[in-house]
Amino acid sequence: MTSPPGRRERKKAATRQKIADTALRLFLARGYDAVGIRDVAAEADVAVTTLFAHFASKEALVFERDEDFEQRLVRAVTDRAPDEPLIPALRLTIRDLVRHCAAPGAAPVWRLIDSSPALREYEGAMRLRHAESLAAAIAADTALARTPTAARAIARFVVDAHALARAAPDPDAAVDEVFRMVDAAWAASRAG
Repeated sequence: MTSPPGRRERKKAATRQKIADTALRLFLARGYDAVGIRDVAAEADVAVTTLFAHFASKEALVFERDEDFEQRLVRAVTDRAPDEPLIPALRLTIRDLVRHCAAPGAAPVWRLIDSSPALREYEGAMRLRHAESLAAAIAADTALARTPTAARAIARFVVDAHALARAAPDPDAAVDEVFRMVDAAWAASRAG
């Protein structure tokens, strides 16, 4: 059983969230390129070094849930029951992640991302990293018996499913549509 986080961890998490919320508010109000790191730090009432202790870059401020998303994808593989099929577990995780990203209020954030070449590039690199982490988890599970190439291909399909579905008019239907193809590719990867 995991013990609840201590006071220090709670304080760090609260500071991180305050910085992220402040940055997003400033970016949405003024535009991503018009806001600097020093602006965010001053508005959040933290030192620039404190900001960088929580976020590696200005782009990371917009994608503050990045690590959580990546961990959830990996846990969909590693934490499932021994007899639980992989693809339905990944579908449920992607559906939850898409619902978060397609929630009311998310549209201005996606417009901000789409309007900035730096944010689009960061998102692309982030998606590749997520896919590589997911592929490593799939390849490491010997019960799944897939080649590293098959694991990487499926992982990329899954991560792309998230991007496609969050932008679709009906995100849940899009997840189901993409995962029918992912399921077929998964079945074909065993035959190969």
